[in-house]
Amino acid sequence: MVVRSQSPDEQEPSQPNVRLVGDLAVPFGMFPVKVEAVGLVTGLRGTGSDPQPSGYREVLLSEMRARGVENPNAVLASPDTAIVLVRGVLRPGIQKGDRFDLEVHVPPRSETTSLRGGWLLDTELKELAVLDNQIHSGHVLAKAAGPVMVAPSAEGEEDRVMMTRGRILGGGGALKSRPLGLVLKPERQSVLNSAQIETAVNKRFYSTFRGTRMGVAKAKTDKYVELRVHPRYDENIERYTQVVRSIALRVSEAGRQKRLALLEKQLLDPISSSRAACQLEAIGLQSVEVLRKGIVSEDPEVGFRAAEALAYLDQREAAEPLARAAREEPAFRVFALAALSGMDDLVAADQLRELLNGSSAETRYGAFRALWAMRRNDPTVMGELLGGQFSYHVLDTSGAPMIHVTRSRRPEIVLFGKDQCLRPPFVLEAGNQIMVVGAESGQVAVSKFAVNAMDQKRIVSNRVDDVIRAIVELDGTYPDVVQALQEAGQKEALISRFEVDAVPEAGRSYDRVADAPSESGESTSRQPPPKGPLPKWLTRSGGPDGTPESDSRDESTRNARKPPDSEDGQHRVKAFFAKIVGREEVREQKAEAIASQDLRPEMEVAEAAGR
Repeated sequence: MVVRSQSPDEQEPSQPNVRLVGDLAVPFGMFPVKVEAVGLVTGLRGTGSDPQPSGYREVLLSEMRARGVENPNAVLASPDTAIVLVRGVLRPGIQKGDRFDLEVHVPPRSETTSLRGGWLLDTELKELAVLDNQIHSGHVLAKAAGPVMVAPSAEGEEDRVMMTRGRILGGGGALKSRPLGLVLKPERQSVLNSAQIETAVNKRFYSTFRGTRMGVAKAKTDKYVELRVHPRYDENIERYTQVVRSIALRVSEAGRQKRLALLEKQLLDPISSSRAACQLEAIGLQSVEVLRKGIVSEDPEVGFRAAEALAYLDQREAAEPLARAAREEPAFRVFALAALSGMDDLVAADQLRELLNGSSAETRYGAFRALWAMRRNDPTVMGELLGGQFSYHVLDTSGAPMIHVTRSRRPEIVLFGKDQCLRPPFVLEAGNQIMVVGAESGQVAVSKFAVNAMDQKRIVSNRVDDVIRAIVELDGTYPDVVQALQEAGQKEALISRFEVDAVPEAGRSYDRVADAPSESGESTSRQPPPKGPLPKWLTRSGGPDGTPESDSRDESTRNARKPPDSEDGQHRVKAFFAKIVGREEVREQKAEAIASQDLRPEMEVAEAAGR
C-alpha cells in the first residue's frame, strides 16, 4: 500500500457526467440557535439576594407582573431567590418536545453567593439580538425549568464563581420543530433543478403509509427543497444531509454500473474510502455487493468505512466488524457505535450487549447509549424515571463495577453491576437538606432536615441502589444524588469506578500500516483523526455557542486513584465537576481576580464565563 500525502477529506471530482445533489444545493438549518432569558431561581437557603436595579431586573419584573405575581418586588428581595441568566442551544433538526441542556449564572454585580439546591421556575426562552444598543427578542422558541446542578466540590468564597453557575440537564423543551432543507446555489436555481432534486431524493428515501409511498423531499420553490428526516437517521441528522448530498440526480443503468465499478476502486483505497462509502450508501441497496467486498479488505480503514455504510443500509454482516472496531480501535470507536445504534438487527444488539462487559469505560457506556438508542425497551438497558426526575438504569453486567453519571443531554445514572456497595464509615451530603451517614455495621441512615418541616429518616443497607432510592424518596434531586456519589468517591467510600460523561470521542489519530517501512525503519504512518457526523446522543453539550467541551480521556491517567487530600487529588476532584458548569479555565481566571482583592474583575470573569 502506498501512503499518499493527500488528506482523506480532500474532495475528488465527481464521476464524469454524474451530477450529485450536493453539486446543486447546500443544507439549510444546520446551524445551532442560541436562546436566552432572564429567570428566577428559588429554594436557596439564604444564599440568594435582592437584585440591584438593572435591565435584567426590569425584564423579570415585567414577566412576573404579566403572570399575575403579587408583590413581585418582595419575591425578588427574598434571600431564598436569585435572578439568573438562562441560556441554551437548539441543535439542528430539533423537534417539538425534544429536551436540551441549560446553562444558568448570576448577572454581573450580583450579591448571590450560591445557586446550590435551587430550582429554576418556568422560563420562556427566546432568540435575542442587540440592535442600536437595545436588546430585541423574537418569538418564544422553548421553555425552561428544573433543578440547578452546581459543582458539588465548590465551597465558600474561594469557589464563588462556580457556586453561582450551574446547569440544568434536559431542562429546556423545544416548542417548535426546526425546519431542514436544501437551498439551491444561486447559479443552479430553477424549477427544473428543484424538481430533479426532489425526484432523486425521494427515489432513495421514502416511507410507506397504508400502501402509499411518501418521499421525504418536497420542492417548495425554485430555490428551496424541504426535507423530512428519514427515521433511520433521526439520531444523526448531519450524516443524513451528507448522504442526501451524495445522491446522484440522473443516472442510466449503464452509467450506474460504471459508477459502481469506479466507486469500488475508490472504496478499496484508504485515501478515498470515506467519500466512496458515503456515495455508495447514497446509492442504496444496489451498492451492497460492492460494500461487502470492502468489508473483507485487509486494510482496517477500508473495512471500517464499508461496514459503517452497510450498517446504515441495515445489513447484519456489518455488526461484527463494527463491534471489533469499537473494542480495538479508539479512533473508530465513536463512529462504530453510532453506526451500530442505527441498525435494526438482533445481531447488532447482541454485539452491543457484549461490549457492556468490557474494560474500557467509554466503550461500555457508549455501547449502553447505542443499545438504548436502538431499543429503549430492551430488558438489558431499560431503566426507570426515578422520582420523575432522572433516568436510572441498573445493568446486570459481568465487567468491573462502574457508576456513570451525565453532565449533558439528559440527567441519567447508570450502574454497571447490580450489587455495588459503599464502604463505611462515611458522612455524605446530598444537597442542602439531606445527610447520608454510613455505620460500620453496614446500615446507612439517610436523613432530611428542612426548615418548618418534620425531620425524616430512612434506614437502608450500604448498597448504592438502596442509598440512591432513599435520597430520591426524601425528595432529593438529581444534583443531590450526584453530589453524594461524588463525595463518596472523594472520601474513598465508593468502591466502584466512577465516571462522568465517558462518551467516546471523535478526533483521535490512528496508525495506518504501510507496505514498506520508511528509511527510519518505521512501518506505520500516523494519520489525521477520522471525521464524520455523529448522532446527538454521542455528542457532549458545550458552552452557549454549542461548541463541545474538551475532555481528555486517557485510560492510563484517568483511572489512577490519588488521595483526595493531596493537592493533585483535590484539583482532580474539583476539576472533575468543574466541567459540569462550564470551562475549567474559569478557576484560574477567578483565582487571579481574588488574588488582586478586587471584586470587579471577579464579576467580569463570571460574565465572561457565561458568554
